[in-house]
Amino acid sequence: MLKELDPLLHNSQLRLGIMSILVVAKQAEFSFICKQTNASDGNLSIQLKKLKEAGYIEIIKGYKGNFPLTTCKITQVGIEKFGLYIEALKSYINFGNN
Repeated sequence: MLKELDPLLHNSQLRLGIMSILVVAKQAEFSFICKQTNASDGNLSIQLKKLKEAGYIEIIKGYKGNFPLTTCKITQVGIEKFGLYIEALKSYINFGNN
């Protein structure tokens, strides 16, 4: 049986990329995520906000010296939702092989 794919992750390559980075790194600076995903600052901000509102990530605002610093951290909910998404994808990949 095919499982439902989480639309928050499946419908956005950028949100999936953000979560892929954070599931490995646990947390990352905004600039790092921006560079790795090749996203514009504005688009990345919008997608981070959506992930935060869903409880998948935390956004920590601070300073590094005199410069603003935004750090993103995956939550336990985010880890669980990402795992469920991977399991759902496997149901598509393995369809008919069970």
